[in-house]
Amino acid sequence: VQLQAFGGGLVQAGVFLRLSCAASGRPFSRAVMGWFRQAPGKEREFVSAINWSAGSTYYADSVKGRFTISRDNAKNTVYLQMNSLKPEDTAVHYCAAVIDPQTTGPVQDEYEYHYWGQGTQVTVSS
Repeated sequence: VQLQAFGGGLVQAGVFLRLSCAASGRPFSRAVMGWFRQAPGKEREFVSAINWSAGSTYYADSVKGRFTISRDNAKNTVYLQMNSLKPEDTAVHYCAAVIDPQTTGPVQDEYEYHYWGQGTQVTVSS
């Protein structure tokens, strides 16, 4: 699976951005998808994840209520709608995929993800 994330940018605090992650290669429809981010000088952290049917999602406490993950299996794309952006959201945002028939729910642990995109920079100014 090849993943390409895009949609990042430089924005002011309080506005929104929508990230997209386009997948190609192995079947996407059964993949658990996730978003992670890494700020300068910090460890990569979990942001959100979604199961294959989009019936189950999971969010980090820091983004709960502001971010929404979704997917369109027909377009092989997963989205991250980021509202009310804060300067602390500044980071490179990565999408990732788990392709494992035994993994059916959202996954928070980055080490369970098999495939990663190249990342897209989100910078939020105060």
